[in-house]
Amino acid sequence: MKDTKQFIASAIPRHVAIIMDGNNRWAKKRLLPHVAGHRAGVAAVRAVVEVCIESGIEVLTLFAFSSENWQRPAVEVQALMKLFLWALKQEVKKLNQHNVRLKIIGERSAFSQELQSSMKEAENLTSNNNGLVLQIAANYGGQWDILQATQKIANDVVAGNIQPDEITINHIENYLVTSPLVMPDLCIRTGGEHRISNFLLWQLAYTELYFSEMFWPDFKHEAMREALADFAARQRRFGKTSEQIERGE
Repeated sequence: MKDTKQFIASAIPRHVAIIMDGNNRWAKKRLLPHVAGHRAGVAAVRAVVEVCIESGIEVLTLFAFSSENWQRPAVEVQALMKLFLWALKQEVKKLNQHNVRLKIIGERSAFSQELQSSMKEAENLTSNNNGLVLQIAANYGGQWDILQATQKIANDVVAGNIQPDEITINHIENYLVTSPLVMPDLCIRTGGEHRISNFLLWQLAYTELYFSEMFWPDFKHEAMREALADFAARQRRFGKTSEQIERGE
């Protein structure tokens, strides 16, 4: 194992995004219902949040529920909604005590009024905190994010606020639901799959990808520190050559 402390001290990502995959397979392996895997995943969230706080990471974005997850069995979706509601009520006070600001991104209208109200209350409670920003992607999809940003820009064009040839990358980024937070430096996916599954499609353009074979409920403190150590050992080039980076160009 790499010297995690050494790497953490030398190169910390400002923004880490995580695709929390493997809850169902974790439960199946133990002959448990799917919801047991999702419940166990809450402990992994706590552990990763703790590592982010101790490491000085600014933003942590967790892919909790994709816009495609509605296609799962109704019983599982209902259990997930109940767990989401429970977790919001149980965890928000702890997050607030640790100066964490909660931000929930995605299309909320599909959720129950009770869940929408809990989301708003949790965000309001932590809105003045200036520590780690914990961004939860719920009913979120990267294609949807780009679409809604494009629609807002189209409205600006119709209103005469901007001309089509004046639209820049910054205009699009300003309308993404992650704005004004920095783009992810590191994206972690657990569960052994090697894909991004419609997560932060625009935002991951220059993000370093890290894939773990661990199921999400098993991805705790040391696994997170190891991912950060791996990131710190990489050379990010952003289109430049290694020689240019080494010369500081």
